[in-house]
Amino acid sequence: MKVFDQKHIKNIVLLGAAKSGKTTLAETMLFEAGIINRRGTVEDKNTVSDFHEIEHERGNSIYATTMHTEWRNYKINIIDTPGLDDFSGEIVSSLRVADTCVILMNTQYGVEVGTELIWNYVDEFSKPTIFAFNQVDHEKSNFQNSLEMAKSRFGDAVTLMQYPVNQGENFNSIIDLLKMVMYKFPKEGGKPEKLPIPVSEKERADELHNELVEKAAENDENLMELYFEKGNLDEDELRKGLKIGMLNHDVFPVFCLSAKNNMGSGRMMGFIDNVAPSANELYPEKTLDGKEVKCDVNQPASLFVFKTLVEPYLGKITFFKVCSGEVKVGQELFNSQSDTIERINQLFIMDGKNRHSVEKLVAGDIGATVKLKNTNTNQSLHEKGFDVSFTPMKFPEPRIRTAIVPQSKNHEDKLAEVIKEIHEEDLTIEIEYSKELKQLILSGQGELHLQVTKWRLSHIYGIEIDFLTPKIPYRETINKTASANYRHKKQSGGAGQFAEVTLTIMPYTEGMADPEGFNIRKKEEIDLEWGGKLVFYNCIVGGVIDSRFLPSILKGVLEVMEEGPLTHSYARDVCFLVHDGKMHPVDSNDISFKIAGTKAFKEAFLEADPKLLEPIQNLEVLCPEELVGEVMTDLQSRRAIITGIDSKGIYQVINAKVPLAELNRYSTSLKSITQGRASFNLSFSGYELVPYDVQSKLVAENEAAEV
Repeated sequence: MKVFDQKHIKNIVLLGAAKSGKTTLAETMLFEAGIINRRGTVEDKNTVSDFHEIEHERGNSIYATTMHTEWRNYKINIIDTPGLDDFSGEIVSSLRVADTCVILMNTQYGVEVGTELIWNYVDEFSKPTIFAFNQVDHEKSNFQNSLEMAKSRFGDAVTLMQYPVNQGENFNSIIDLLKMVMYKFPKEGGKPEKLPIPVSEKERADELHNELVEKAAENDENLMELYFEKGNLDEDELRKGLKIGMLNHDVFPVFCLSAKNNMGSGRMMGFIDNVAPSANELYPEKTLDGKEVKCDVNQPASLFVFKTLVEPYLGKITFFKVCSGEVKVGQELFNSQSDTIERINQLFIMDGKNRHSVEKLVAGDIGATVKLKNTNTNQSLHEKGFDVSFTPMKFPEPRIRTAIVPQSKNHEDKLAEVIKEIHEEDLTIEIEYSKELKQLILSGQGELHLQVTKWRLSHIYGIEIDFLTPKIPYRETINKTASANYRHKKQSGGAGQFAEVTLTIMPYTEGMADPEGFNIRKKEEIDLEWGGKLVFYNCIVGGVIDSRFLPSILKGVLEVMEEGPLTHSYARDVCFLVHDGKMHPVDSNDISFKIAGTKAFKEAFLEADPKLLEPIQNLEVLCPEELVGEVMTDLQSRRAIITGIDSKGIYQVINAKVPLAELNRYSTSLKSITQGRASFNLSFSGYELVPYDVQSKLVAENEAAEV
């Protein structure tokens, strides 16, 4: 395949809410460029982008897919992304390597919740952005309303490049404000006829063209001087100003099209060729140690791995962007993170599942290789001596969790291995065995995300699993001071066991003073792995307990803290003082004092007004204003405390603190309440007291389980 100069390589990512037409646009772009001879459709399950079986079943993109076109001596690498926020990891990784974002908006709806969520990621990466207003041929299309919504939400940087003459079912014409012509498309779509702007549109077009010229001029002093001097800018000058504006995030060009009927995509591709920046025009790549690496073909070779995919019959496919230099077949590159050398035996340009072999890829290009042994997503490869490790991507925290168990015990070991492999492909999937809960916990971005993982385990790896409600990691603590004495005595012929321990326990709070009325000889603060503290005071006087037995008492107490007396949950934030006891010159030993310490501590704990603490999550819900009431009603039924309501563009943001125990399957519930028009984020807030009735129920359930 042809090797393009790095200035002629453009990397775009197609973004947008579900059903905005990303996959259809990708298919149309490939068709326009002659990469494919016939356009597939999502409905017929034959598009280049959605080639996985699960995507055919669901009718939605699940994975980000790389493709390419060659359009007028430019190579455009395209990454088609899912529109559902369950698969936000695919969006993050695609944005990381794209040079320009193309955000599709369905002109029936304008700015949707999905658009909002995607914009948050785009804004974070601050990449040049184009808005593609799609489906202007739909009977319910409202281009002007969509434009006003976009300007309201994304600001004056939203810059009109085109507008439809006749939107709706009869759509066939676009006024182009950069070239100042009208494009009229044949009924079947495809190459348009270039016509003068009709008289009926001339005044409006001139006015909007002048606005475009002013927008381009204000991005560069020289262009501004030319504009004042001539009163206008020519097309090349406009392109220059628009590119500067895009690089500075001050211009978001708006194009209109019908991806389904192949109207307008070619013009947008021409703009991407001529105006959208190449990788070498963006900011340099940052490394972990603060260095900058320019996208320069004359530098030593380096690349960043943004995606890993495991195909059943092919093995591991590694997708990467060349950050500098040239990557060639047969080249050996070094991975500083794994301290290994990888040999590039094959290089590919990918169009969905189709691979095109190439001998080399240059800086700025996107490609793939296979069978790298020690290199995964978020890692870098480089020539030896050019030591660079690029800044890794940050992925969103999980928002939903479930316990999983294999239906066959024979699959227990294989399950852990396979989930690790799935995590390597999708870093937003997390798996851990909770020693505390005695459950294998799978976490992800949403219900569909977990269901897709379950499907993959079944259909690809042959492992059937069940989802179980995950247990809640409660904590136990105390509310007041209590004392207890316990004597352990055991005689069974020969040496026996004897120990007596008297101790006092009290609640621990950060910065508290040492307790008064005790002869404190030593203090030991222990940071518990599960959070909180245990503070141990040695208050023994007169040697009634030999100091060599005190570690055994502490060991017994720690065992109780690991399996609390109320519900066997971890205990935290307790001080205990050992201040009296007895020992026997022959029968006292470590095990005796460990048992006595354990029993005395349990007894005191149950007398110290024990309380359960539950994990509380910070919840942020983004939803349309008209749905705020229903969302809040549902939250209040979940024992939520609403902490505030803010505005974000045309949407409302509800902030609340909600017990984790009340959030099981919240993703599904919120989708049902809002018809999928809301989204949420979760983060851990802290632990708070469980209400009395809830605690009583949990303690009773625990006691019943032990009978």
